[in-house]
Amino acid sequence: MWLPVLLFSLVLASPLAAAEHRVAPGTGSLAAAIAEAAPGDVLMLTDGAYLGPVVVDRALVVTGPRGAVVDGQGSGSVITITASDVALKGFTVTGSGRINQNLDAGVKIDKGADRSQVEDLLVTGNLHGIDVHGGRDAVVARNEIIGLDSPRMNERGNGIYVWNSPGTLLENNVIRFGRDGIFSNASSNSIYRGNLMRDLRFAVHFMYTRNTEVSDNISIGNHLGFAIMFSNQARILNNFSLGDREHGLMLNYANNADVTGNLVRGGTKKCFFIYNAHKNLIWDNRFEGCDIGIHFTAGSEKNVLTGNAFIANREQVKYVGTRNMEWSHEGRGNFWSDHPAFDLNGDGVADSFYRPNDVMDQILWSQPAASLLIGSPAVQLVRWSQRDFPATLPGGVRDSAPLMRPLTIAVPPEILGYETQAAGRWAEGHYDDTDADNLSAH
Repeated sequence: MWLPVLLFSLVLASPLAAAEHRVAPGTGSLAAAIAEAAPGDVLMLTDGAYLGPVVVDRALVVTGPRGAVVDGQGSGSVITITASDVALKGFTVTGSGRINQNLDAGVKIDKGADRSQVEDLLVTGNLHGIDVHGGRDAVVARNEIIGLDSPRMNERGNGIYVWNSPGTLLENNVIRFGRDGIFSNASSNSIYRGNLMRDLRFAVHFMYTRNTEVSDNISIGNHLGFAIMFSNQARILNNFSLGDREHGLMLNYANNADVTGNLVRGGTKKCFFIYNAHKNLIWDNRFEGCDIGIHFTAGSEKNVLTGNAFIANREQVKYVGTRNMEWSHEGRGNFWSDHPAFDLNGDGVADSFYRPNDVMDQILWSQPAASLLIGSPAVQLVRWSQRDFPATLPGGVRDSAPLMRPLTIAVPPEILGYETQAAGRWAEGHYDDTDADNLSAH
């Protein structure tokens, strides 16, 4: 009988061991309260300025209203978490240093600071917003992160930087300005879900990231939406790229990805760019209103494309190569808005195949000066012969089972206004171009 009684007593005693402490604003007041607190205590901030920076080196909850402002006064990271099971909730964090080499941030979660919770904060006026730097199983949710809006994007910090931090959950954060919204480097086994990212270089940027889900995120008015680079087993699901200027979605040395349910629309040079990426499943996405629907290059192999919709892109496909590429799978291809086809048996699949490019397209891509001959009889003869005698084609993309109807992906009404605003900013030249030429280098 004594063992259950003892366990019951311990359960009752644990909550009583935690204490709540009200912390008054002032220089050093928060650091002093942390030093005096016991693990498990709750520090309650009130409206006012808490001048730092501070280090949270024990398991505490620090909570307060937005009017409670923790200010790092331009020195290093504002709040550095070095202990496990720390929670920061509700207040404002500002005033980090500006040294990118040190990754100065509003909130930094160090290696060993596992199971950190950073929720409902306003993180503004910092170089990097939140740096998850080695802590495992962090939760970063519902924060508003406003980065720097300095003229050169590459000199700004990231909204959320995740480095070697398995199990990270980034959910329902709103990120604006800065360099990249979410930069995930050498990390794995995480979920980045439901985040809204605007006015950035990249919304989501992967480098050497493995087995991580990117789902239900919204990228609006950025240079590039979702850049998956040098990564394996990414799941890119049900995201929006609206009015992103360069590319909506890019797979660069990315393998074994599942890319489905995404909408890329308007404002982009390329809806989808695939560069040396292999064994990816790309299905049921909608690519609409771009200069190029899909640019496929650099020997990418064993990719499956099926069920996608290519709508009103100036050029649906840009593929330069001599290999034959089949873009249908098990009798189901993709929808092409420029394919005038019939479906006499009513099975939803066109009666004729679709081939987007011919050899003249490839010549024009590699030799732009040849565009002067585009209307010449010789060019028209070459195109006629390839259309009527397809065996003369040197290779390229073919969809043997094009679909008759495109899939639709609805955009929530509250997001449409952001999309319109982004289009206006691009048209008025309010976005920075100084780093746009560097996109292909990252």
